[in-house]
Amino acid sequence: MVSKERLIKKYPNRRLYDTATSTYITLSDVKQLVLENSQFKVIDAKTNEDLTRAILLQIITEEESNGAPIFSSQMLYQIIQFYGNAFQQMMGNYLEKNIQTFIEIQQKLQGGNGTTASNGNNAMFDPNSYSQFVNMQGPAIQGLMTNYLEQSAKAFVDMQQQMQKQAATMFGSFPFSGSINGKDKPSDSN
Repeated sequence: MVSKERLIKKYPNRRLYDTATSTYITLSDVKQLVLENSQFKVIDAKTNEDLTRAILLQIITEEESNGAPIFSSQMLYQIIQFYGNAFQQMMGNYLEKNIQTFIEIQQKLQGGNGTTASNGNNAMFDPNSYSQFVNMQGPAIQGLMTNYLEQSAKAFVDMQQQMQKQAATMFGSFPFSGSINGKDKPSDSN
């Protein structure tokens, strides 16, 4: 049986109403739905606007302010710099693929296949076993991740260089002043 997407309505008083359980829920409850891999959609009760991303970002903001954050200030600066940039969509796709790859590596290390086990629990080690495993395998895991990140960074740089070459080929015949491909081109003002 395919699970149906759960509908959560957000009311003007900022309360969230889960239509599946006919109860009001909190952001903690929504976080639990995410952890359980439940499919849901949050909509504005008045306008039917999709608010799912906004609610997920709100959960991330709360998580980042409690305990050890995932995002460093430097990383947030760098992400913000991509907004409005020509590479914004490419960066979003790049981050999404890297997180998916990280999840796949984690699942392989844990021996899981990414699906829910037949007993209903996610196929993961308990925290103590996982910590012991990471402590014993730390250098190997770090090497694996370092190699992956280096390859990923190289692929990103190669892609950027290829795009620059294509742009130079497409626009190289236009009479721009300045330099293209590091070569000075004469301007038409001479």
